[in-house]
Amino acid sequence: MRKLKLQMQMTIDGFVAGPNGEQDWVWLAGPDEVGFREIIALADSSDTILLGRKMTREFIDHWEHMVDHQPDHPAQPLAQLIVNMRKITFSHTETAITGRNLEVENGDLATAVQALKKEPGKDILVYGGAGFVRSLIDHDLVDEYYIISNPVAIGSGLSIFNEMKVLKLERSIPFKNGKVLNKYLPA
Repeated sequence: MRKLKLQMQMTIDGFVAGPNGEQDWVWLAGPDEVGFREIIALADSSDTILLGRKMTREFIDHWEHMVDHQPDHPAQPLAQLIVNMRKITFSHTETAITGRNLEVENGDLATAVQALKKEPGKDILVYGGAGFVRSLIDHDLVDEYYIISNPVAIGSGLSIFNEMKVLKLERSIPFKNGKVLNKYLPA
């Protein structure tokens, strides 16, 4: 059975975005070659990306623009993977959203994700947003958590956890820029 893997950036005080969705703090540490290789490897282990409706337009536009108009961008290998991957947006309000390899799912979240896990193929990846990820966590659908801890505190913001969730640390990979990738499994 395929696994649902969550990859998210998080501040040391536990927020994935500022109170209004700000993520400018993600770039404060600067680029990191070790970290980028880990992110590429995680994306390459998957063939499907799940998206919440609220983040879909910006996500699709960003990666498709990079593939089409920024061939020399250092993130081009990741952009190619993302654009060519199957993407499924979960929405209660939209039935069609434009984007390459993009589908819209209007059914029950837990039922749809469980069915996706039973399909053949590589694993499934989710990057956010906060509300969508919170729903996946609340339904115990996440099999592996890849949390990139950033060396910054923002004081308040959006969390992906509604309640206590006990996780088991499987491994940590420090990046040269001060970030740390922690892989957790549900305990």
